[in-house]
Amino acid sequence: MSSRILNWFKFSSPATFYPLAGKIQKVAAAIAVVLLAIGLYMSFFVAPTDYKQGEGYRIIFIHVPSAWMSMFIYVVMAFWAAMGLVFRTRLSFMMARALAPTGALMTFIALWTGAFWGKPMWGTWWVWDARLTSELILFFLYIGYIALQGAIPDVRRGDRAGAILLLVGVVNIPIIYFSVKWWNTLHQGASVSITKGSSMSTIMLETMLIMTFAFWAYAIAVAMARVRLIILERERETRWVAELAEVRG
Repeated sequence: MSSRILNWFKFSSPATFYPLAGKIQKVAAAIAVVLLAIGLYMSFFVAPTDYKQGEGYRIIFIHVPSAWMSMFIYVVMAFWAAMGLVFRTRLSFMMARALAPTGALMTFIALWTGAFWGKPMWGTWWVWDARLTSELILFFLYIGYIALQGAIPDVRRGDRAGAILLLVGVVNIPIIYFSVKWWNTLHQGASVSITKGSSMSTIMLETMLIMTFAFWAYAIAVAMARVRLIILERERETRWVAELAEVRG
């Protein structure tokens, strides 16, 4: 068992993780393309029309997975930040940085599609609803983290400052999730629950899950591609990067 653990720890080295990230990227990208094609087809042509919201409800197959991913990615970033601070592993900070743009994108998509969904349902593009407001704060946290990383020239100081921001900001995640229970909000409650099951039809739930896994695979593929670039940028003075450049040249 100890030898297996040590074997996994070898991937904490950027030089060792770089080729593994390339393999993960290719597999995740292929999975994302297939699942996205299936999910979009089911969203528009298989899932039935909702008896209350009509055809407009179909935007939830983009809105809900992106909202889930916006929160999940931030939690993963906070995990990598904590790992970096505790174990002082460079790769942990690189992973957090690689995930940030995708997390910001998912949050933006969630807010944007939520506005399109809210207009016909609520009669307005935006309300200062507890969930919408906390999701907007999450978007600012992503942007703030990215800006902070770019504003500090010293990589190590930037990593530590960004990690602290991530760990402080993670308190916003349960606020987003439980906001519809804690406050009287316009936003509807969860249609899918681990304890209560799903209030959606089976085909709607299957479509939602397929789109969620597609977004998940996309996030992994993009993060792996981005972390490879970050590794090359930060390790450019090392011998293995120079040897890699020679091989490619």
